[in-house]
Amino acid sequence: MSKSIRLSEEAYERLAAHKGEDETFSEVVLRLAGERSLLELAGILSDEEATALRDAVEERRGRRTNERTRRDCRSNGRGVTCCSIRRFSST
Repeated sequence: MSKSIRLSEEAYERLAAHKGEDETFSEVVLRLAGERSLLELAGILSDEEATALRDAVEERRGRRTNERTRRDCRSNGRGVTCCSIRRFSST
C-alpha cells in the first residue's frame, strides 16, 4: 500500500538531493529516517567506559599531532631538530 504526501518545493529539492540514481523516494525516506540521532546514544556507556573512550581519543589525537609534526619536519629537511624546536618553543 502506498500513501501520498505533500512536500514544499524546498523539501522536495532537499529530498531529491539525497536520492541516488537507482533509488526510489521511499528508499530515500527510509534511509534518512532510519539514521540514528546522537541523542539516542546518550547514556549507553558507563562512566568508566566513557572515561576510557575519552582517554583513548585524546591519546590518539596526541599521536596524530606528533606524527604530523614529524612528517612536516621531514619535508622541511630539518629532521628531529625541527620537531624538538617546535615542541619546546610552543610551551
